[in-house]
Amino acid sequence: MLFSKKKGLSIDTLIGHSAAVEGDVTFSGGLRLDGRVRGNVTAETGKSSMLVISEKGVVEGEIRVDHLILNGTVTGPVHANELLELQPHARVYGEVRYAALEMHQGAIVEGRLVPLIQGEVRALPNHVPAAEAHDVTDSGHASPPEKVETAGKAEDPEDTADAEDADVVEDAERKPQGAGVQSLRRFRSSRAP
Repeated sequence: MLFSKKKGLSIDTLIGHSAAVEGDVTFSGGLRLDGRVRGNVTAETGKSSMLVISEKGVVEGEIRVDHLILNGTVTGPVHANELLELQPHARVYGEVRYAALEMHQGAIVEGRLVPLIQGEVRALPNHVPAAEAHDVTDSGHASPPEKVETAGKAEDPEDTADAEDADVVEDAERKPQGAGVQSLRRFRSSRAP
């Protein structure tokens, strides 16, 4: 084992910075690429895989792995079945398909970002889709929401939202002046009856 374990996989193969590979590379386990590959880099199917491409690493071809940590350059499509980590010097020129994405400031993708759909898409906690929040009338305008029963008392959601907006503006007015605070004040004044 050449490097420490990350997320349960170890790097057991290295393509050094002075190496240049012409042709496809197939691997299982962990591979660190510091050199150049002109061809596809593919992990064996059915086995866990991790590919680490350092800042000096370059791939001209397709990449298909479970977990990709990229800090170098890829010209071609990228397919990460589990996780794609784009570090600050990462450059991707091609379509990117991923299950989960972590992108650091400075990373560049010139191509489409396409999330892989794994099962049902779940809403965030406390998120109510817009269609459920307001009923739309025939005229296309949203009707006011109904009163909501909470802890034995009825509340009007719009009154609660206005109170929350006022709290946000009040908190912002206590903080030093800035563009965000001015925007909140304009928002507050534009909503005044």
